[in-house]
Amino acid sequence: MKILVTGADGFIGSHLTEMLIESGYAVKAFVYYNSFNSWGWLDTLSEEVKNEIEVFSGDIRDSNGVRTAVKDVDAICHLAALISIPFSYHSPESYVDTNIKGTLNILQTAKDFKTKRVLVTSTSEVYGTAQYVPIDENHPFQGQSPYSASKIGADRIAESFYRSFNLPVTIVRPFNTYGPRQSARAIIPTIIVQLLSGVTKLKLGNLHPTRDFNYVKDVARAFISILENDKCIGEEINIATKSEISIGEVADSIISRVNPNAEIISDKQRFRPDKSEVERLVGSYEKIEKLTGWSPEFTFQQGIEETIEWFRCKSNISGYKHDVYNI
Repeated sequence: MKILVTGADGFIGSHLTEMLIESGYAVKAFVYYNSFNSWGWLDTLSEEVKNEIEVFSGDIRDSNGVRTAVKDVDAICHLAALISIPFSYHSPESYVDTNIKGTLNILQTAKDFKTKRVLVTSTSEVYGTAQYVPIDENHPFQGQSPYSASKIGADRIAESFYRSFNLPVTIVRPFNTYGPRQSARAIIPTIIVQLLSGVTKLKLGNLHPTRDFNYVKDVARAFISILENDKCIGEEINIATKSEISIGEVADSIISRVNPNAEIISDKQRFRPDKSEVERLVGSYEKIEKLTGWSPEFTFQQGIEETIEWFRCKSNISGYKHDVYNI
């Protein structure tokens, strides 16, 4: 079975690509075209794994490139997206183009080529602040940022292709994912990179919101479990741990491991607008467990230990700018 992974050069996409190869799949990795011929995080994989990957460079917003990538694959794991919430305040149009139009390109092309399975990646941000917990797949949607609104739009277009054309779509909705290779626009790498760079006054935004953090290896394994199970077709499926931890508690946990003498200072530019802040996210994984048998294997503490150790490697952290707020 040949799988196209869009966004394979990114954080979750590179882990999924690696796990698919190790699981015996043929993988075509759709990476964002650039003049440096960079394959993103795929460049850091072992030669043994890289030699098994077919790399396609293109732009998810370009329908011709998408058609070229899709025409000879059996299934698609669509992860390519713009994901930073702060940048979506600045450039919302680019989120509509990438997240909505890019997803439409994938769906339309998959319909034309009669692709056997299409997994469209959503986000827990589509739920907004929890109206009840744990959040299950019946929870209402609320667009509290241009990013989340664009993902709601992409999800609903995906649903329409299932209902209108019987396209075998699954909407896969990870809650907050963390782990090695994550960019500094996310909270956990932001904390770790500042501390490992010798910062003693840790610049952070709002500390009280809670999140349901999923280790990236668990998330990649969840994608594969969904891909391998036809009972998931036509469904929206959370990937979650059913546990929550505040941003302040996350910071304290990492500080205790890296530099107990560090202190947190408030940086106003890192705060979301009041009505845009998602105060609480904690998800149910009952549905995915029932459909596929998946459940999280890593505790938060185990995942944090592995993540910190990865960042301790100087070659891994060299591209991170600890003194710049990465939006």
